[in-house]
Amino acid sequence: MSEDMGLIVKTMARATIPLIGIFGAYVIAHGHITPGGGFQGGATIAGAGVLFLIAFGLREAEEHYNHKLYSVLEGLGGLTFLGASMLGLSVAFFYNVLWHKGGVFAGEPGTLLSAGYLPIMNLAVGLKVFTGLVSAMMAISLYRRWKE
Repeated sequence: MSEDMGLIVKTMARATIPLIGIFGAYVIAHGHITPGGGFQGGATIAGAGVLFLIAFGLREAEEHYNHKLYSVLEGLGGLTFLGASMLGLSVAFFYNVLWHKGGVFAGEPGTLLSAGYLPIMNLAVGLKVFTGLVSAMMAISLYRRWKE
């Protein structure tokens, strides 16, 4: 069975994969002021990984996928989320200390830097969701190939 999807599909994938990544990053960065956030943005960026696998095949995806790097990034996302949620533990779990104490992250409501550490939480969740979904997709793809 050939893994070659053809020139048109590969060309369109090369053009749209970066755009999907940029849109996912936008959804993550603006998750506290618009619908969306870390999970939705991470899943969107993982969709770019699915498109890469479909367009270029498993062999090419294997060459660009580093299991150890994705595992470390997934753990970093989880630890960042946990660490940020414990910043205000002296008051309450998930107490938004960066917003309540003022400074850079306590801007005017509705602006990008207006939610304290919620953008940091969205980034951590987005990183964890993206790396987890891509790792799961690669594991399923590799398992299927191994069974044949």
